[in-house]
Amino acid sequence: MELVTRTLGSAAIAVLALCSATLARADHLVVVVGASSTAPKLSSEQVSAIFLGSVKSFPNGEKAIPIDQTAGSPAYGQFYGQVAGRSEAQIKAYWSRMVFTGKGAPPQEAGDGAAVKKLVASNPNLVGYIDAGLVDGSVKVLAEIK
Repeated sequence: MELVTRTLGSAAIAVLALCSATLARADHLVVVVGASSTAPKLSSEQVSAIFLGSVKSFPNGEKAIPIDQTAGSPAYGQFYGQVAGRSEAQIKAYWSRMVFTGKGAPPQEAGDGAAVKKLVASNPNLVGYIDAGLVDGSVKVLAEIK
């Protein structure tokens, strides 16, 4: 009986460790463009400026068109909290002011990370954020969001 208890306890610890590693990976977002883009690596400040509409191009002069994940999604909240230091409510209020004053419009929403990856892979001017686990040869990482 003691052997069964020890074995089950060890198995439970292994499962918890595996789940923790998976969850930690899911919390790591990256900013990506299509693999063919010539855009350079970006600082957090540059990413924020692009996604808040104050900058319309990458540092190399290439046009930058930001694509958001769906508002209300965990990735959306995490991204704006870490990059812009703002809550979802603050981002919504910011874009309401920008639209009302005619100074800008929010990025188009593409759905989840897989949809963002598919879009940015097809157009070198699009830039989006996805879970690091979704990165493959179709996209290039410009910044890591931690």
